[in-house]
This record gives sequence, C-alpha cells and structure tokens, in this order.
Amino acid sequence: MRKIAILAALFAVSAHADPSFETLERGRVLATAGDCIACHTAPGGAPFAGGRPLPTPFGVLVTPNITPDRDTGIGAWTDEDFIRALSRGIDRDGAHLYPAFPYVYYSRVTREDALAVRAFLNTLDPVRNVVESNQLPFPLDVRATMIGWNGLFFEPGVFKPNAAKSAEWNRGAYLVEGLGHCGACHTAKNVLGADRTSRPLQGAVLQDWFAPNLTGDLRTGLGGWSVDEIVEYLATGRNARSAASGPMAEVVAYSTSQLPTADVRAMAVYLKDQPARAASGVAPMAADAPAMVAGAAIFQDSCTACHRQSGEGVPRLFPSLKGSAVVQSDDPTTVVRVVLNGALAVATDAAPTAPAMPPFGWKLSDPQVAAVATYVRNAWGNAASPVSAAQVHELRAQLAATSN
Repeated sequence: MRKIAILAALFAVSAHADPSFETLERGRVLATAGDCIACHTAPGGAPFAGGRPLPTPFGVLVTPNITPDRDTGIGAWTDEDFIRALSRGIDRDGAHLYPAFPYVYYSRVTREDALAVRAFLNTLDPVRNVVESNQLPFPLDVRATMIGWNGLFFEPGVFKPNAAKSAEWNRGAYLVEGLGHCGACHTAKNVLGADRTSRPLQGAVLQDWFAPNLTGDLRTGLGGWSVDEIVEYLATGRNARSAASGPMAEVVAYSTSQLPTADVRAMAVYLKDQPARAASGVAPMAADAPAMVAGAAIFQDSCTACHRQSGEGVPRLFPSLKGSAVVQSDDPTTVVRVVLNGALAVATDAAPTAPAMPPFGWKLSDPQVAAVATYVRNAWGNAASPVSAAQVHELRAQLAATSN
C-alpha cells in the first residue's frame, strides 16, 4: 500500500509539473496568432491587463484583465475554467461572454493548444487592474440573453482537418478559422451581430472601415494576389499592391508580423484557395460622366504626387489604386474614410518606415470627396459603384462623433 501511495504521489507531481519550454513557446506563438495583446491592452496600460474599450453596434464593451493576477485577472482560474471560456464562451463564474470575444472561432482550437496558451499567459507578470467589462445598455447587459444567441448562431466544435488538402493548407485553415479569427472582421454580420455564414470572408464594415474581401475574387478580393504577395503583406504590412492601415495595421503589428514564416505562409495558402463569389458584373463609369470629370481634376491636383497619374503609386511605399481590391470594394467606406481623415501605414521590423497619407476632408466638400472616390474606383480599368455626397456626409459625421 505504501508503494502505491508513493507512486500516486509521484504521478500527481508529474501531472502538475511545470510546462516545458516547447509548450510555453507554442503557447506564445498561438497567443500571438490570436492577437490577444491587442484587444487586452488599454492605451498606455500594461500588456494583457485589459481595460481597452471595444465599440460594437450594440454599445461599448471593455476587455478584461487576462494576466495571472488572482483577484482581477485569471490567476485563480483553473485550466477547465479557461478552456470553457475559450471554447464555449462561459467564464469562471458561469456568466456568458459576448461574441466580441471570438469564442465562436476559438472553439475550433484543440485542447492541447488551448492549454499551451494558458501556460504562456501564466508566465506574464500579474497586474492588478479592476475592469468593468459589460457596459452595454439594458437589456443587452443581461448576459443570459446570450443563451438564446448561442442557440441560434453558435455550434462549438474542434477543427477537423480536410484530408483532401495539404498539411500546410490545413495549418492555415486552423489559424485563419480558429485563433486568427479573420472572419470576425472580414465576414458580414446580421442584425444580431452573428456571422452571415453564406458570405464567409467576403468583407464587412468594422468601426467605420471596410475589412475587404479575402476570397479569390479578381476585382475585390485576393484573386490577383500571389501566395508570396499575401505572405509579404502579412509579414511586413505591405507589398507592391497595398499597405496595412486602420485595424489591420494593428493585426500586422502585434500578430502576423510576429508569427513564424511557416505559419504566415500556411495562412496565405489557405486564403488563396478561398473560392470567389459569383461575379457582380459591375461596369466602370464612363470617363465623361460628370463625377468622373470632376474627380479626375481633383485627383490631378491632390493625388498624383504620390499615386502617380497612372494610379500605380510607388511599390511598397504608396499603394497602387489601379486594380486595388480595397478601392473597388462593394462598400466604399475605407476609400472615403482615407480621403477624409488620411491614413498611417503600419511600421514593422521588416518595413520600419510607416508611410502616411494626409487628410483632405478639411479642404474637400462632400461632393468633391464623392467625386474623387468615384474616380479612383472607376479609372485605369477599375470598376465599382459610384460614391454619393450623402454617403460622404454620413461618414464624415460618424467620424466626427467618434473622435469627440
């Protein structure tokens, strides 16, 4: 009996042994793929200590502290508590989380990988930071409402590899559809904030930006990009076609530029294989249309110094407008926003210069912004719907409201 007791004690010690370096490093990489630091770090705050406001169409949520502080973080959570939150959207106290925390995607993460992330988070410095996460108006602040939402829109399940695809493709699918939660931004939502699963990765409006189409659409998606171009964009924040700005700049800075090259390439291989939707049949506006004539004059005066008369820009410095998927997106929000407020491209270790575009909203009227946006969306072989002055006016007002 004594021998049995000793063996049992040894087994217990072994079962709770400190995680290996390999486990911690895998957890670090996976937490990076999940971009945890970006959402769970307030401006000027300690990393992972929470407190960052997240605007949603339903109100503001504030991200919780995920450092190992036992009182205000997740230090007192068990591994099972952590896995339940990650895979089912239920916290330690049994309260339902809101899908701004993308458990809908994280449910695809394997138990082993979830525990590796947990092990990595346990190595962080514990930071005491009390956060009131739920700041939604009544009745949305009642977390029990998520029971119905989950019943309608959430079916948990671990990722299942596709046997017909390569190991690299499956790794990319696992990252894009799981911890990377790309669809959280790039898939349109219904009125209740759930993914429109019939339109995966086809683009969506997010915080007054339009997260572009990531499918193989030649005009509005990644159909014209090579795998290498996708890799370069994710790893450095730019390529000869485009540069990351807005929310995507943060994703590149904290996540994709920090991942192993093999993982970035796997994501690119998977994204490049996403089928395009049916062609929309949009035709370019006639060059002599009044909006095109006015837009061409504004472009000549204000834009050619950087983007050139041809619209081709300067590779890896000033994005090409010719053939740009972002410019030709179904929703012109990003184009109009950049003209109004300007944009700052991301700086990464591989591409430390962060080119900027100045704002033009201060000197261009709503009709003028609409004209130049319409022009760049329909010049040089581009084709997209025209932009109206009313669309510009609405977005200008929204941006002014959120900046106050």
